[in-house]
Amino acid sequence: YNMSLSDRRAKSTVAYIVSKGIDASRISGDGKGESELLYDCGSSCTEEQHQFNRRSEFTIVSGGPKQQ
Repeated sequence: YNMSLSDRRAKSTVAYIVSKGIDASRISGDGKGESELLYDCGSSCTEEQHQFNRRSEFTIVSGGPKQQ
């Protein structure tokens, strides 16, 4: 379930960035589920730690407007 939820979160993040004008070919999203936690604290996580683990990370690659 967490992998599916994470994948939907990543796709939603990408869709949001694309809706703001970033070309879709410049961004991608990949859900990590519980495979890359920032806080591996099991059932003793604080709510703040859970929120950090529910993050979306993305990188926008070059290809934006040319600077003169």
